[in-house]
Amino acid sequence: MKTIIKISSLLMTLLALVGCKGTKTLLPNVSGKAGEVIVVMDRNNWENELGNSVRETLGADCPFLPQREPLYSIVNLTPSAFSDMFKIHRNILIFNIKNDVQKEKVIYTQNAWAFPQCVIQINAINKDNAFKLFEENKKLILGTLEQAERDRVIANCIQYEEKDLAVHVNEVFGGSPHFPVGYKLKKKTEDFIWIEDERQYSTQCILIYKYPVNQNEDIFSEEAIISHRNEIMKKNVPGMRDNSWMTTSTYVAPEVSFIKFKGRNFAETRGLWNVQNDYMGGPFVSHSFYSKDSKDIIVVEGFVYAPKFNKRQFLKQVESIIYSFEWENDGKKNEK
Repeated sequence: MKTIIKISSLLMTLLALVGCKGTKTLLPNVSGKAGEVIVVMDRNNWENELGNSVRETLGADCPFLPQREPLYSIVNLTPSAFSDMFKIHRNILIFNIKNDVQKEKVIYTQNAWAFPQCVIQINAINKDNAFKLFEENKKLILGTLEQAERDRVIANCIQYEEKDLAVHVNEVFGGSPHFPVGYKLKKKTEDFIWIEDERQYSTQCILIYKYPVNQNEDIFSEEAIISHRNEIMKKNVPGMRDNSWMTTSTYVAPEVSFIKFKGRNFAETRGLWNVQNDYMGGPFVSHSFYSKDSKDIIVVEGFVYAPKFNKRQFLKQVESIIYSFEWENDGKKNEK
């Protein structure tokens, strides 16, 4: 009897510890497709100004894609239709519009009903206040959804990682992204590495390269980044035909923004690529930053070739991989 009591006490203690550390092990996995958001809003508001604002924000054109695609695929549900079946969706935006709301605000919640889940709730006493709250916070709402989507991909990359690839990249650059199963080493030199996941109708590639810092140029300007990119692509990324190579499309000017993510500062460049003397093309995104010793600029780039498919999710996947970059020693610290 004493043994049974001890075992029962031990089990209760373990359950209590699980509860203290988080309930993710007790939650179901999220449902729904990547890039999809459920918007819970009554039909009347959905068909008027508030719904229009949400559609224009979440459904805006995803930038730097060859064809028009929305930032997110939107599914509208009325509050009465928002049943338990839908509560395990990966991304949920809830408009709680009631005259008895105590405090009007936007609430951001992780893993409310599933894991890993992003739930955003807008509490307002009427539609006008809900509209105002959404308009004032839509950039943060978009950023929260984007980070949730990215974190899921990175977690999957780490869980199903091709660790040998990081060894190759670390040897040359002193740091590496996390590459999931399916990616293979295609090319490696003293300053350039090409890793790709090639399938029948699509190719997702990660390029990592470096070049010496030139103090006489504006290092992180669009002009400098694209000039070095074109030079390195011509040398290392040939096309399918003779005398063809990858370059940066001039059809749409690339865009550079400056990002700080998990303690790292980098210039993020988005644009379109094409192949000189051929008809291939697609989107790319790159991160440019100083090497550890500040002598070189390291660029980690993801690009997509998928002529038969929409490209939003392909690009989001390679973008998430380059966001997973860690310096070699930092990665080891995080494992401890």
